[in-house]
Amino acid sequence: MDRLNRTWPQTFVLTGFGAPGPVRPLAFLATLGVYVLTLASNSFIIVLVQADAGLSTPMYFFLGVLSFLEVWYVSATVPTLLLTWLRGRPPIPAAGCFLQLYAVHSLGMTECSLLAVMALDRHLAICRPLHYPALMSRKAQLGLAGAAWVAGFSAALVPAGLTAALPFCRKQVAHYFCDLAPLMRLACVDTAWHARVHGAVIGVATGCNFVLILGLYGGVLRAVLKLPSAASRAKAFSTCASHVTVVALFFGSAFVVYVGLPGSQAEGTDKCIALVYTFLTPFLNPIIYTLRNKEVRAAVKRVTIRVGTALNQH
Repeated sequence: MDRLNRTWPQTFVLTGFGAPGPVRPLAFLATLGVYVLTLASNSFIIVLVQADAGLSTPMYFFLGVLSFLEVWYVSATVPTLLLTWLRGRPPIPAAGCFLQLYAVHSLGMTECSLLAVMALDRHLAICRPLHYPALMSRKAQLGLAGAAWVAGFSAALVPAGLTAALPFCRKQVAHYFCDLAPLMRLACVDTAWHARVHGAVIGVATGCNFVLILGLYGGVLRAVLKLPSAASRAKAFSTCASHVTVVALFFGSAFVVYVGLPGSQAEGTDKCIALVYTFLTPFLNPIIYTLRNKEVRAAVKRVTIRVGTALNQH
């Protein structure tokens, strides 16, 4: 066994994906390309929401917050994924490993809460349109967004703290980033109790948000079906379709990995599924939310004209 000497600072080794040597450079370039596109597209949404007055609505405010979150979320895991493609099995200091574990889980649980906040926004906009401007004031938007961040970063302290306190006998992490299940497999002690606590905390945090989202969209569905015309129903559904798609992608993959008690999945399964919510979802979110979105396309045209005008004046 590859055991650690506990008298010197622990260093873990990320094994990443077991791809053949010739494939690694191509995988590195593909991952880097998607990563750069993810950063660029999410940053573009942040700038667009801030720059165009036509997008100064609660829905686009929360979309901007989500894009800001995704920039950090994808950056918490992809650099180590790139290292595994480039260097095979890169070492990572124990402190850096546990910091990454906390960052991934805090940002992930913040996204769970933020998606619930976005569902609440759509619920109020469709079910209570007359009261919507008062209910979703700027102060309320900032409060809800702040609460999502506080809830996510607070809940993540439990799994990250308990895992960091474990004694470890091995150092090879069967993943491309430091996550709960692969780290607990390296512990010198029985982690069944830890797995139950992790499952409970993450299950409650994600489960409550997911149930809230289902309830809110149940209300939206009832309200939409009561609308008099097919056109108005189609318009109402279109404002929710992108959000529902993102919720299904994110919660579906996260539930499979975490709610089924960390440590219970076969090695290799969790890191493949993790690619969906840590890498694929942040990449797809800007596409899902902006594709066929007339308001965003109109905002892009307005901002482009303003920038062009400003450049011509100089």
